Amino acid sequence: MGSTKRLLLIAFIAFVAAAAGVFAARTYFDAPRKSESEIHALLHDQLSLDATQTAKIEALEARHATRKKALELEMRAANARLAEAIDAEHGYGPQVTAAVDHVHHVMGEMQKEVLEHLFAMRAVLNPEQASIFDRTVVKALTAEAR
Repeated sequence: MGSTKRLLLIAFIAFVAAAAGVFAARTYFDAPRKSESEIHALLHDQLSLDATQTAKIEALEARHATRKKALELEMRAANARLAEAIDAEHGYGPQVTAAVDHVHHVMGEMQKEVLEHLFAMRAVLNPEQASIFDRTVVKALTAEAR
């Protein structure tokens, strides 16, 4: 294979990999998640929260929104670093490997943030509400598996 064809093939692969990363990030982070919608609807429409619970949940949601936004920005930066690494190496080298590891780390931090947020909200609920909340969370997390 000639050097021009090889260069074009590498550029094409890098472009496809970067596009796939952007698509995955937008699909995963920008789209409202069904499980989050179900839990939000449950909290605000079905659990009959009292005024104190509502105030506490709203404070938790505000904190979570701030943290989530920061993590989304970090994820965008991680994807940009991945794209730069792909552009620099044109293959699965050490820079790409490190960038992928960082993307996975940020994704893990995002998941931990969501779980901490869920448990913080659960702590505001009475035992009956918590039981309903637990069932809804489990249902939302296992919906695709069913």
